[in-house]
Amino acid sequence: MRKTTSLLLALAIGAFAPQPAYAVERLAVGATFSNIFEEGRDGQWRGLGVDVLRLLAARAGDTIRFQLYPWPRAQAMVERAQADILVGPYQSPERLLRFAFLDQPFYRDRLVFYARRDSAPPWQGDLTALKPHRLAAVRGWHYGAQFDRARKLLDVSEVSQLENGLQMLAHGRVELLATNQRNSTALINNLHLDGALTLLCPDITQLDGYLAFPRDPKFSAVRARYNVLFTEMVRSGELARLGARNGVLVPAADTARPAASCADQRG
Repeated sequence: MRKTTSLLLALAIGAFAPQPAYAVERLAVGATFSNIFEEGRDGQWRGLGVDVLRLLAARAGDTIRFQLYPWPRAQAMVERAQADILVGPYQSPERLLRFAFLDQPFYRDRLVFYARRDSAPPWQGDLTALKPHRLAAVRGWHYGAQFDRARKLLDVSEVSQLENGLQMLAHGRVELLATNQRNSTALINNLHLDGALTLLCPDITQLDGYLAFPRDPKFSAVRARYNVLFTEMVRSGELARLGARNGVLVPAADTARPAASCADQRG
């Protein structure tokens, strides 16, 4: 009887004792972004976003899994809370209604126009002056407030992938392609189009890329936890070091590493 009573008491105490925390697997999704979010042919994940998320997940006591999707689908998955984290979106008024962004960005991009070397339209930074010309832009990408305001005045064809836009430009189906310099440089080289295409100055704009969570309230706690951990990463200089290792411009490093000018990096 005494043994039975002791066993019941031990079970009762155990029921109210703190239970060990179990790691939660977080699904991070996005499209292939050069030096940000890439899966190599060897199956290994690489890029600044991958490095940052692995560290954040480990420090939060989570595990992390990565998946590539077309960019519109990746956005829809996070908006519907079918995935935990969207890797790399720029902010826009529309996206602020769809996603819960971390407070600080983890990289900075130069948004630019590419044209054919033998027939580049004049570009001096005035989007309205491009009304007579045929443009292409990647579906689901954000190009900044100025581009959004001018878009209804322009002849813009949307392409599903950046590669499609580059091929359209190279074959003369459009005169200008709006894209970002980081994603475009390596792809242009891989497609052997570097002799045919050129980057135009000045930049359309520069935009920052973020990590974003679903707006569903059940993600509020994890977003807040990752936000604190990421802020510590920025303040310590760790993000700047990771950016340098991946060859990506990091906003936190601006004072020590000024943004390259358009003329410095023609694709």
